Amino acid sequence: MNAQAVSRIDDGRVGAEHVSLPRSSMNMMGFAVCCLCCDEPDVAGSERCRLCIASHAKTRERLSTQATSKADRLAREFVTMLANPIDYNEDSTHGEMMIHYSTLIDAHQGKAPAKTIEEIIAVFEKQKNKKQRSLIRDVANNNEWHDVELSAEQREKMLAKITGERPKHMPTWEELLSEVEKLLEGDEG
Repeated sequence: MNAQAVSRIDDGRVGAEHVSLPRSSMNMMGFAVCCLCCDEPDVAGSERCRLCIASHAKTRERLSTQATSKADRLAREFVTMLANPIDYNEDSTHGEMMIHYSTLIDAHQGKAPAKTIEEIIAVFEKQKNKKQRSLIRDVANNNEWHDVELSAEQREKMLAKITGERPKHMPTWEELLSEVEKLLEGDEG
């Protein structure tokens, strides 16, 4: 067996073990975890790999049809969980396994968990600042005003165009404060 083609993972459960690297077709189907849990020697194109890939491809194809039973819906839910286990680590029933699978994937991808408070804060900041991607927002909403912050004057002009009314004068904070000061002076005098 090629020593460079083996991923060594220590997940803290059963100690370090040698596992097969995910095949690209299994990865594309969302079943990379299955390869990472496989005890077969890491030999691309082996009979077991071909059987697994064929079996999982049939499963995905079968699941792509209309769900007609509770078993179909449950199978779809499990496949969704396997494809992205990190999203389901809080699941009351399967959370522990999803954390295990996430750890396997992270270890395979070379991501080490944060250990110090500074690393944890950095991870949270990175996640907080990460822009959420959405096909609908990114593709369907391609207008010139998408991420533009309009000034008060521009907003008023747009509102006037929509409502058909002339834009009224919007006082600035300074004007409002001076008006309040005049009112206060009038009350005192």
